[in-house]
Amino acid sequence: MSGIIEQERYTCAIGALQSVVAIPKAVPILHSGPGCGDMIQGFFERSTGYAGGSTSPCTNFTEKEVVFGGIDRLRQIITNTYKVLDTDLQVVLTGCTAGIVGDDVDSLVQEFQDAGKPIVSVETAGFKASNFEAHSLVVNGIIEQYVSLFEDSNEPRSEANTVNLFASIPYQDPFWKGNLAEYKRLLAGIGLKANILFGPQSEGVLEWQSIPRANFNILVSPWYGKPVVDKLKNRYQQDYTWFPHIPIGANETERFLKQVLAFALEQGAKIEEKKALAFIKQESDAYYEEIDNLATFLLEFRYGLPSHVHILHDAGYVTALSKFLLHEVGIVPKEQFIVDNTPEKFQEQIRRDLNSTSDKREIPLYFEPDAGKAQNIIRGLHHKGRGIIIGSGWDKELAKEKDYDFLSAAVPTPYRLVLTTNYAGFTGGLRVIEDIYHNVLATYR
Repeated sequence: MSGIIEQERYTCAIGALQSVVAIPKAVPILHSGPGCGDMIQGFFERSTGYAGGSTSPCTNFTEKEVVFGGIDRLRQIITNTYKVLDTDLQVVLTGCTAGIVGDDVDSLVQEFQDAGKPIVSVETAGFKASNFEAHSLVVNGIIEQYVSLFEDSNEPRSEANTVNLFASIPYQDPFWKGNLAEYKRLLAGIGLKANILFGPQSEGVLEWQSIPRANFNILVSPWYGKPVVDKLKNRYQQDYTWFPHIPIGANETERFLKQVLAFALEQGAKIEEKKALAFIKQESDAYYEEIDNLATFLLEFRYGLPSHVHILHDAGYVTALSKFLLHEVGIVPKEQFIVDNTPEKFQEQIRRDLNSTSDKREIPLYFEPDAGKAQNIIRGLHHKGRGIIIGSGWDKELAKEKDYDFLSAAVPTPYRLVLTTNYAGFTGGLRVIEDIYHNVLATYR
């Protein structure tokens, strides 16, 4: 994509520093200009972690480094970071200036690796990729340069019931902590131990070191993260099962868990199938008990609730929320907008996934990373009934213009504080319902 876009919902490649921040006691070191960390912190907000955003060690590239190179400065920053911070892993990320100048960062990092330091280098010049793509670059860089060092003591596929899960991108998905924790809980319920790799419920670098031992991998994503499972398949012969969107609510969560269960049994996992299916039924029954409790409320307010929805989000959430809202909430998806700059080669399969939502109606879908253009399209639409917009903080004023309800569920999200909330799973579906109707009821006086 070229040119200027309005209301960007993702960042440049160096935004993948947040993927590093999400690993306990891992520290990103920015070989970049002084504004890069501040830019990322401003976009994601409340995402500093152990050493992220404006607190990340940085070479603060200036004209001097542009002319003479910044390798000596980077060597100094890395050395001093080890003195000041108690780190388990350092990941050097290059910005645009370093990418243009051509500093040999890999050779410098190799010096520290040869000295036994846990350090990795990843090229993340902003003009080369988005943070969605750079997330995979960072994960694969850690696998190649760090995890590979521990392969002798972590025999590939040696644990039949262990899996590696690749799902929410830290911080880019506001609900990443809650989602990963919920995936881990659900997978444990069917008999699998999941390495989630990011967040406080992971075991940090020890969990990363154990990646080879997993029997197989799970990818929950419409496109981002696929280079990771492809690499692991080649490196450790770990096959993967791919679920193309976030499972929200009963229908998709049941489908997700049964897909994983069937695949696990194919891969030789030691799982009691009846026990796993009983767990899925128990979770589903608990979900539908809460839905039954909604009946009186829905009947009483049936004429004052949203009847249709526009979603501006990444591909995983647009498809997931559309399926969930239509089938389990009764809110009809109208025009939907994927704003993550999805690579063209994945767009048709995402369109098919969304269209499989209903055999009675086609859901209009726009791949539009320029969210300003997406908003203008919505401004020109007219649908009967009460509407709701699910998007980022950018969309709050648009909802007010249209006299629609609004739910902030994407970055940047200055109007909402998200800590450990999840939207994935059975409980995630209930939370989406809570959030939508809480906002609706707040409009009554």
